This record gives sequence, structure tokens and C-alpha cells, in this order.
Amino acid sequence: MQLRGCKPADGLIVSNHLSYLDIPVLAAATPCVFVAKREVCNWPVFGFFARSGGTIFIDRQSRASTDAVAEQMVKALRRGVAVLLFPEGTSTDGSTVLRFHPSLLEPAITLGKPIVPAAIGYRVDGGEERDACYYGDIHFGRHLLRVLGRKGISAEIEFDSGAETDSGRKAAAQSLREKVMAMRRRMRRGDGAA
Repeated sequence: MQLRGCKPADGLIVSNHLSYLDIPVLAAATPCVFVAKREVCNWPVFGFFARSGGTIFIDRQSRASTDAVAEQMVKALRRGVAVLLFPEGTSTDGSTVLRFHPSLLEPAITLGKPIVPAAIGYRVDGGEERDACYYGDIHFGRHLLRVLGRKGISAEIEFDSGAETDSGRKAAAQSLREKVMAMRRRMRRGDGAA
């Protein structure tokens, strides 16, 4: 794993989302609690580790769930625990960074906690980054077996040095997305400098 930038000790970390692989990779990079879709709770192996790691699960179809998740995030942030959020709301093939949903930025903004943008990417020997990505209607089991059978998948993570703290959530979402897109462009070009 290649890591660039300073790992945040607390606050909210927002990252692009490419695969279920992002979770163990980011967890290895920095201690944090994740916010994940409710379905992950029941996934084989990953669900167990997510539950064991204190993941905050959200039902993306329920406004009440969003409010409950925001309350859990506030509790974690007040304890000084870093919370990691994928504000795109889904994983992609890496070709773009989707719009960041702003609603779950509110707990950090309200508490005055830093919101640190992060970008994750993959290098696949003899393949493309999208070979490691889990997106669309790809079958989980088949994808997992393909990934486990591959040699030479490496991850890279960059944490931005700037943090959003005082803007409203919609402006923060846009600014954070732009920073993540810039980091992703550097990754895709192979630039090592931040």
C-alpha cells in the first residue's frame, strides 16, 4: 500500500469509493469507524468484520435512518474517533467521482470537526484499476474470487492536507469532491506528489 499525506487522528474522512476492498485498505491505513450501507451487515466475512469494527449502518432509503446515523456519528466524533464516509453513496469503476451527498457532513460541521478528503485507487499488474472495482451489477462472489486469484493488486491512498471546517454542508460537499477528484487525477496519471 502506498500512502501519501497525513493520516487524520479524528474528525470526518470522506473518500471516493471503488470496492469493498476500500474498507480493509482504509482501515489498515488509519483507525476509524465506517459508515456503510445496511446491506453490508449481512455480507459473508465482510459483514462480520464490519459489525466487529463498529461500523455505523445506514438504510439509504430511510430519512429516519439518516437521522439515527447522524446521531451515531456525533457520538463517535465527540469521543475523538475518526469516522469515514463514502459520500458518493455507491462504488464506481474509478472513471469518475460521483456527486457527494451532503447530508452526513452535518455532524462534523455542527461539531466544528475537520472534514478531511481522501482518495483511494488501485494498481493491477497486467490489468486496469477497474478490475479491482466492484460496481454496477457485478456479482459479489464471482468478483471476490477473481480478485483473490489475481496477483499484483496494490492500493494507494492520499489524504489531503486541507480540511473543511466552517462552510455549509452543500458547499463543503462540492469543495471536498473537487479535492478528491484532483487527487484521483494525480493517481491516474501516476503522479507521486501531492
